Amino acid sequence: MTDARLRHGRASLALSFFVQGVAFALLVTRIPAIQDRYGISDGLLPLFLAAVPVLAGVGSVATEKLVVRRPPGSVLRWSQPVVLLSLLAVGAGSSVWQIALALGVFGLAVGALDASMNMLGVSLQQAYGRSIMLGFHATYSLGGILGASLSWAGAHWDVPLAVSYLPVVLVLLPAVLLGSRWYVDGGGSESGKSSDGPGAAATVPFRLLLPLCLVMAFAYIGDSTVSNWSAKYLQDVLGSSEELATIPYNAYMVTTLLGRAVGDLGVRRFGAAAVVRCGTVLAAVGFAVVAVAPGPWTGLAGFTLLGLGLCVIVPQTFAAAGRRAVSYGGPGASNAAVARLNVFNYVGFLIGAPLVGGLGDAWSYRGAMLVPMLLVLVTLLYARSFEPEPDRYGVDHERPRTVDVGRSGNEV
Repeated sequence: MTDARLRHGRASLALSFFVQGVAFALLVTRIPAIQDRYGISDGLLPLFLAAVPVLAGVGSVATEKLVVRRPPGSVLRWSQPVVLLSLLAVGAGSSVWQIALALGVFGLAVGALDASMNMLGVSLQQAYGRSIMLGFHATYSLGGILGASLSWAGAHWDVPLAVSYLPVVLVLLPAVLLGSRWYVDGGGSESGKSSDGPGAAATVPFRLLLPLCLVMAFAYIGDSTVSNWSAKYLQDVLGSSEELATIPYNAYMVTTLLGRAVGDLGVRRFGAAAVVRCGTVLAAVGFAVVAVAPGPWTGLAGFTLLGLGLCVIVPQTFAAAGRRAVSYGGPGASNAAVARLNVFNYVGFLIGAPLVGGLGDAWSYRGAMLVPMLLVLVTLLYARSFEPEPDRYGVDHERPRTVDVGRSGNEV
């Protein structure tokens, strides 16, 4: 594969991560407006919110089966426009059945989108022969910050949802359709045909991925704790003002972006396992600071530290799953491993909010913050899973490898 082809594929995939960050933030940060528009009761709202990650898990599992016949780039090429159009449908409907249908389509498409994006990211990293996965997730964080900012503007000026979403979709939809021309399916062809090399349709035993699945779920429990409870914790437990209570999540997102922007350099210098260990310790310290904080500014510092710690774990977990799968079953096994691992993203998201909320109500919110801290620390037990393993198929993951892309078979 030519260097230019790799660079174009990397840029187009980074754009997809960015657009997905914008779209997801536009949805989740306008939930109160969505609830008001459709008259969804407080009792019914959790069902709607839980349906999205459940259906996303279904979409991720379906993608594992789909990429046996179609390459991940093809799945991403159709799923991202569907996500954007279903987001627009969320803002344009008027009946409960319409929002249920729009969120259902959004959830299924997001599962396929998340799985295929990370499949392409893992295969590109393998083609590059060095860590680039954190950079993709950094663009996702940047998109999330932009999406949250646009949501704030829409809420501040009381802009209707459809009017708020429409310009974003009109700009981003043509961009991703154009960018999809340069997707690179590592180990596949430029036109999108799957590799017929060793392990093209191989499966990986679940026991091989179980440590990484647990790490993924625990990381997202920590992430959902910040997104769902940081504002309430600062205001109700630490006595902050309403304005100050809005800052922790923004600070968390900014430090997530910063950590991911430089994280690949750390992986190249010290190795993935060392970076994950460091991130785990930082995240645990962040939760501990939040739990014992005497006041809101200390709590804010803890949530900020959490962003620096958690940000490296998820991208490196995807990368490690890809390496383990290739080592076990050959290049084609990577896609199945990423799809399965992606399901635990949604498992952690579903568990995190009710876990902390239930413990907070039954015990104390300070004590509840120690639970995700302990779960995140489990990552230290599995840190060796992030180290390169002997490869049954002779692929050296530390150096660029040859990838067949149809018209060009040059070595990277």
